[in-house]
Amino acid sequence: MKVNHVTRLILVIFSLPFGNLTFAQTKYQTDFLEFWSNINSRYAYLDQQHIDWKKVRDIYEPQSKKVTKDSEFVRLLEDMLHELYNGHNSLNINLSTSNRLIPSESDMYVEKINGRYFIKDLRKGFGADLSGLKIGMEVVLFNGKPVEEQLAQFLPKFTHHHNQKMYRYATDMLFAGTHDVQRTITVLEDGKEKVFQPITCEEVNELLSKKVVNKNTAYIKINNSLGNDGVIAEFDKAVDEFLPYKNLIIDLTETPSGGTSTVARVIMGRFIQDVLPYQIHEFDEKEYDTKRHWVEYVTPRKKNYKGNVYILVGRWTGSMGEGIAIGFDGMKRAQIIGTPMAGLLGAISNFQLTGTKISVQFPTERLYHINNTPRELFVPGILTQNTEETIQKAKEIQ
Repeated sequence: MKVNHVTRLILVIFSLPFGNLTFAQTKYQTDFLEFWSNINSRYAYLDQQHIDWKKVRDIYEPQSKKVTKDSEFVRLLEDMLHELYNGHNSLNINLSTSNRLIPSESDMYVEKINGRYFIKDLRKGFGADLSGLKIGMEVVLFNGKPVEEQLAQFLPKFTHHHNQKMYRYATDMLFAGTHDVQRTITVLEDGKEKVFQPITCEEVNELLSKKVVNKNTAYIKINNSLGNDGVIAEFDKAVDEFLPYKNLIIDLTETPSGGTSTVARVIMGRFIQDVLPYQIHEFDEKEYDTKRHWVEYVTPRKKNYKGNVYILVGRWTGSMGEGIAIGFDGMKRAQIIGTPMAGLLGAISNFQLTGTKISVQFPTERLYHINNTPRELFVPGILTQNTEETIQKAKEIQ
């Protein structure tokens, strides 16, 4: 039997070892495309943040083809999340070299003013605060290097024109530090350089704390427990105890990790007598070129507290803490005191990648104050510069 040239070529190809040919994508390439597609179709803020997500694919897809192990893939996904430049995007896994999450694992807020970096706020009772760093200090080095040159690793690569929010994200990420390296902060104090090394501090275990401030005023602080249903009974008990007081302060300055809408509605329900709206949701149905738009309400529950309510917020008030703040404000049931909040975008959903089983969470719904102001742009009615000033304002309540 004669063998023609085409047949001979086919026989040669299939006689080669399988490892010399690539007939299918690796699980990392497949998961890369799944990750990119999920964000492309479900991420709620691509237009609002002016993110060129197709360019992001062009930048990172070639890198995905070189990945050979899970740790490399985690690093690739972390780099891609920087393109979204907001703390509400995260993975369920990290490396020892990974950056700490913001705002839940950050403890200092640094701003660039006239080309220099200054500490503008500190998270009370955490590493930076306990190390001796003070608001107003000028930071000249982070881990022995100038701040400016270290920001590029966190800035989006889809554009060369970085805006203020991108730099805000990069600065927060840098000063949060990584899991494997103790931070070294060099500041100028009285014209001399001084070095501080903040340690990582554990959060307070109790769900909330409470106290009587004066004969007219009581105080409840929620300790980052808005995602724990156990806080409901404790909060109800505290409100019942403080019903006779003229003023009630609810401190949300230590709620960076968010929580659930159920806990939020339970809390707000103790302070109203009628069913009232507290936030607006918006969800894109891209396949139909339309949107779902609805209002979420709070229902009165148990005995109503009728006195004056003051909500304390700050840069470590995140996600559901921000939702409670805009809810009380929209219902005209409290005065909001504090700095701008964490500015975490929207309501998040969780997605697990098929091959690596890595989960990613990101905002799939936009959230608004009932006056249609985006939640992340809300500014307290009584605006302060830092946590210390917020505490001082609270002390003035009589």
